[in-house]
Amino acid sequence: MAGVRGEQIAGRFTLIRTHPFPYGPEWKGLVRTLEGTLVLLRHEPFSLIRLDRFLHERCGGMIGSLSHQIRGAAIDAILTGTEELTKYGLEDVPLDLAASPKPRRRTAR
Repeated sequence: MAGVRGEQIAGRFTLIRTHPFPYGPEWKGLVRTLEGTLVLLRHEPFSLIRLDRFLHERCGGMIGSLSHQIRGAAIDAILTGTEELTKYGLEDVPLDLAASPKPRRRTAR
């Protein structure tokens, strides 16, 4: 959001800082709930639940990032005709800013 135009756009939003969800029963329940909303012809039930730790690590525990990953992979599955979500399909969806690895800050020696 750089420059005059970027500042104008950024001025229309409020930044709400959130913390990652810890890996645990709540995260697993969230993955289970999102998987339950899928309507893909060849999707194997509970396959995302088996990937809950992978999804947590990939998304950094961020709920919005998880939703983005699953939605993006589902759209790809529909467009390609595979009609199922797999670990490889999830890995093909680019990470959003919340889940992207943060650059390490250099410390003075």
